[in-house]
Amino acid sequence: MTTTRITDATVEPLTLDQAKRHLREDLDDAGNDEDIAGLITSARMAAEDRLQRALIQSTWLTSMDAFPAGSIELQKGRALSVTSVQYVDEDGALQTFANWQADLNSEPARITPTYGLSWPVTRCEPGAVRVTYKAGYGTAAADVPAPIVSWIKLAMTDMYEQRARSAERPAVPMQFADGLLDAYRVWSL
Repeated sequence: MTTTRITDATVEPLTLDQAKRHLREDLDDAGNDEDIAGLITSARMAAEDRLQRALIQSTWLTSMDAFPAGSIELQKGRALSVTSVQYVDEDGALQTFANWQADLNSEPARITPTYGLSWPVTRCEPGAVRVTYKAGYGTAAADVPAPIVSWIKLAMTDMYEQRARSAERPAVPMQFADGLLDAYRVWSL
């Protein structure tokens, strides 16, 4: 099973003005705005990678070679909605399967066939099953938990202050900063 990001978040958990205030940069000086905006995105993506979850709504595609015996688990944290469940039938045609139900309240979210039904038979080929869904805490920056935003600020600050070189030892001990993320991490077995 592979999960791929189809569309990225349209907002960041931290605005440029919030980041500049945190960095103690002049809000009216636009000289570093592009660099700071890039650091916000980099820090958010680093948090998503460490947590194995989307922070702001983004679209994901999970593909697998066949339907599982039970449910399909949707990775990347809180699933907000399922867009489609598609599969390649035995004749090689892409079909949309509509007889499914989703449990979006559990993490990871799960999709199962509607009660009394089973998954259809797929063609034996890589990626024969494709589930498209949206995941994240929501569509707004305010939806992201405060400890994660604090981690993003710390990571962004470290990257900003060490932008001339790679930091072997970050200015903020990462054990403390990483501890801010622990309650939100998706743990794999």
